[in-house]
Amino acid sequence: MGDWGFLEKLLDQVQEHSTVVGKIWLTVLFIFRILILGLAGESVWGDEQSDFECNTAQPGCTNVCYDQAFPISHIRYWVLQFLFVSTPTLVYLGHVIYLSRREERLRQKEGELRALPAKDPRVERALAAVERQMAKISVAEDGRLRIRGALMGTYVASVLCKSVLEAGFLYGQWRLYGWTMEPVFVCQRAPCPYLVDCFVSRPTEKTIFIIFMLVVGLISLVLNLLELAHLLCRCLSRGMKAQRGQDAPPPGAPPRSPMPTRSSSTCPWERDPRPRRAPPTTGSPPASRTGPT
Repeated sequence: MGDWGFLEKLLDQVQEHSTVVGKIWLTVLFIFRILILGLAGESVWGDEQSDFECNTAQPGCTNVCYDQAFPISHIRYWVLQFLFVSTPTLVYLGHVIYLSRREERLRQKEGELRALPAKDPRVERALAAVERQMAKISVAEDGRLRIRGALMGTYVASVLCKSVLEAGFLYGQWRLYGWTMEPVFVCQRAPCPYLVDCFVSRPTEKTIFIIFMLVVGLISLVLNLLELAHLLCRCLSRGMKAQRGQDAPPPGAPPRSPMPTRSSSTCPWERDPRPRRAPPTTGSPPASRTGPT
């Protein structure tokens, strides 16, 4: 199976920047898939080809029948499934690392600019540009990035890709092998001289393992769908709260025209509606016009 330590360390970093449902999905991936397959997979499927026997002595017949019965080994198929399903999460992790390092560089640049003379207009413009860029990166009090804006879009895209890949691999496994392991495989393929019966070792144990992996795959798919629903509900809830906050003026305040404000919603399709600040005016205000008395 190889060493899964590197993948586990990467996915453990993703867990710090995931929702509650995403953390449950990572737990299912670690314990019920990677760990179980690494500990019990090779012992169950290690004799898959060596103990595959057919009732013929024709040279090459057993090999071609095994190739027909198992186009790809179950354990290798599941390894490919884990790698493909984990890839969108690793892409999301790359985005998190990129934003974290960018936020650190912006903070360093902000400190350097604040150390310069404050009355220099070029310094003020550069500092304002840095602050605008930092406003696009939402950071919590503990230093972790909040899942908002572009990061939210990457997170939603990763969950969608995981759902599609999970469903595709489940369908592919059903098309290749079905849900059970039959003890006898009937083969008729050259160079076999006639209809040959081939026998699979420990079919009941392998059937239990197949059903277990299918159930875990279905649980993973359901968790991905639940996470999409959770993200959608959170977006709608934050959007409604922001809308109510804009519509309701403070008590005792005169009615005013609604002004667009920065919404706290995490929906990736929302843009920053903040208006640009007008440049400060210099000099005395213009005198009011009065008519002839």
